Amino acid sequence: MSLSSVLEPRSTARVLPDAILPHHAAYDEARTAWNLTADQRPAAVVVAHDAAEVLSALDLARAFDLRVVPQGTGHLASALPDMSDAILLRTDIGGVTVDPDARIARVGAGAVWQDVVDAVTPYGLAALSGSSHDVGVTGYALGGGLSWLARSKGLLANNIRSIELATAGGRLLRVDAQHHAELFWALRGGGGNFGVVTAIEIDLFPITEVFAGMTVWPADQAREVLAAWVAWSRTAPEAVTTSWRLLRLPDLPEIPDPLRDTPLVVIDGAVLADGPAAAGMLGAFRGVGTPVMDTWDTMSPAGLLQLHMDPPEPVPGLGDTALIESLDEAGIDVLLDAARPQEISPLLFIELRQLGGAVGREAPGAGARAKLDGEFALFVIGMPMSPEHGRAIDERLVEIVAAMRPWSTGGVYANFAERGGSMASAFDARTFARLQEARAVWDPSEMFVASHRIDVP
Repeated sequence: MSLSSVLEPRSTARVLPDAILPHHAAYDEARTAWNLTADQRPAAVVVAHDAAEVLSALDLARAFDLRVVPQGTGHLASALPDMSDAILLRTDIGGVTVDPDARIARVGAGAVWQDVVDAVTPYGLAALSGSSHDVGVTGYALGGGLSWLARSKGLLANNIRSIELATAGGRLLRVDAQHHAELFWALRGGGGNFGVVTAIEIDLFPITEVFAGMTVWPADQAREVLAAWVAWSRTAPEAVTTSWRLLRLPDLPEIPDPLRDTPLVVIDGAVLADGPAAAGMLGAFRGVGTPVMDTWDTMSPAGLLQLHMDPPEPVPGLGDTALIESLDEAGIDVLLDAARPQEISPLLFIELRQLGGAVGREAPGAGARAKLDGEFALFVIGMPMSPEHGRAIDERLVEIVAAMRPWSTGGVYANFAERGGSMASAFDARTFARLQEARAVWDPSEMFVASHRIDVP
């Protein structure tokens, strides 16, 4: 029986869904991920609008012995393997329901962070949102979830109350600390290796104001700024979460003149404190050198979605990452030598995201992504506009990550790991073995395909 025959329904426990096949006019649009470098070519695409349609898609996969690639937005799609024997299951399940008394939001698997922020802000609540408005909540949460409030509140993966999951066997489960506890542990960090998430419930926080913004310097002040920020970060209060970046924004009209097509050094972030106290916490680096811009001020947590100046719409992206144990003077010199601050190009940015605080501690009841080791997460990315440009970016990614290897933990944060591969690089051996055992229970045939694979031993 060919896959195309699914367009003629047959008798099953659930009606098989319509599938978008390679010869259909809608195929190219349906297969396109947010990251435009990902050339996804699945055997079929199914768009599911609710949990019942997800279960029907899994019936279809079993009927034709196909694997399943769950996907919301596809920000990390570049990390996925070949899909020629798989259904790309787009989980277009919207909806955000807020319980302001319990401080919980129920989030459909198709929702992005703008949906959540819009829903919770009127109640005077905040979520541990990502740095971009259109990142999918589910993938971000299952990979860890490193927000602008992370050093105070921890990773989002450890602030999940429950997960609604469609399993390889066709069951729809509520998974939490009391129900399927080992699966709940594995999902919170193990990504999409165990089933298709249709909804999650996440903790919210009574936060109506943060002190946030950025300070910007010319690139020739990179070493002075980086040295001051690294020294400051080692004793910084947990109320503060920041990042340091070398940045070269494109020459576009919507970008302010001082930032357009110019190599820059940027420190941005957020503080959970009132204005005067927060400003005092940041003084050790804000007063360094001669900034060209300083925007720190009190704002609503909703403003954090625009703070990092992430692209407002789908773009091509190539990136790589490492977790940095610590940076001494030699490490700072090596990073800047490799980064070439006054050039940066062909890269878009080179970032060090501040870790530590609650991110570096294992909270009670934590999931598999219990914490992130090291002082910083290194993330390097470029936007390839041609194959030649892509090769140049890739060479720079390899150069910078290799240069920082002596200062790295040897691990990665999976949500930044755009090259994909095994999830083993994200965990210690004991945790990864436990994840493998969980996968052997819930998906022994490896039906589900994730950006970072947990193999069944």
